[in-house]
This record gives sequence, structure tokens and C-alpha cells, in this order.
Amino acid sequence: MSLYLQLFLTFSKIGAFTFGGGWAMISIIQREIVEKHRWIPEDEFLDLLAVAQSMPGILAVNISVVIGDRLKGVKGSICAAIGTILPSFLMILAIAIFLTPDTIKNNPIVSRIFKGIRPAVVALIIAPVLTTARAAGINWKTVAIPVAVALLIYSKIPYISNPIIYIVLGAIGGYIFYIYNGYHGKNGENGEKRANVENVENGKEDCHA
Repeated sequence: MSLYLQLFLTFSKIGAFTFGGGWAMISIIQREIVEKHRWIPEDEFLDLLAVAQSMPGILAVNISVVIGDRLKGVKGSICAAIGTILPSFLMILAIAIFLTPDTIKNNPIVSRIFKGIRPAVVALIIAPVLTTARAAGINWKTVAIPVAVALLIYSKIPYISNPIIYIVLGAIGGYIFYIYNGYHGKNGENGEKRANVENVENGKEDCHA
């Protein structure tokens, strides 16, 4: 089976059996892409998820596009995106043809089904939060950062509750952190090399002596 067809079928299955929007789909996408097919490692999936969130549009379609592009370029993106969109489109089309809003609203069976789905949707949203935190290296020492940001966003205070501020600050902080570590890491390697050279030269002098 070609990878294009696998992308289409995988995202079709995800799109057909996921309720609750893009966030509820993340855990299923991760299981299919990272754990089952092993197309992308977990840390790279986390980076692609960040890219998908920064793009305008529907998160589920965005993540399918970036994963498809990562695996097979533009054609892979198209196959994955169509696979994600097509099941929902066909379901909505069937509902629009055969059912009316009043029929859905007043049908006790449909109402009970959706009441049962709601707790599952909450679990599907919480699951990717936990797996993403683990992949990002969040532990008891660094958990204060996401908790503080979440509380500040929830506070609804003007300007302070704007999530864009924390995205920008996080990007700047991460860039500075890795530049700083990279600089000191190179200095450390250079220091070790200089020490090794000095040891070799001192050894040669001792031999000559």
C-alpha cells in the first residue's frame, strides 16, 4: 500500500470517529502517527503540533497538512487533508439531506448519545495535554511555568490574559536558552580540546626528557 493511501485512510479513520474538534483528535493522531505507524518521533510530533497551532484555520486539518508535508510533501498534505475533511463533509451532507434541526434537537436518542459523548470528549482533550507535557520535558520543577501561564490567561485581566504574549515570550525565552547553552557547550568542547592538546604536548615533553 502506498504511503499516500495510508495517509488518506489513517486520517479518514481519525476524522470519522473523533468528536470534540481538533484538540480531541490530537491523542488519536499521536497514537496513529507516532506509536502505530512510527512515521514521526514523539518530539518531532510535538514541534509539528506547535506549527499547526500557529497556522490559521482548523487544528485537525492543519496537523494533517503538516504531517502529510513532512512525510510526502505537497501531495502527502493533500491526501491527509482530504482524508480528514471528507468523513465530516459526508456526515454533515447526510444530516442536511435526511434530518432537520428540530428532528435532531427533539430526538431523545440523539440527545442521550451526545450526553454520553461529552465525558469522553473531555478525556480526549486531557490526554494530549498529559502526553504533550511529558514529551516537552515538563516535570515537578518546571510545571509552575504552564500552571502560571494558564492562571494568567484564565484571569481575564486586560492584556495580561492575552495568550499571544506568552507564545511570543516562550519563543524568545527558548531561543535565548538554546543559544546560551549552545555557546557554553561549544566553549566547553573547545576547552576540553585545548586541555587534551596540552596533555599530549606535556606527554611528548616528558618523553623527550
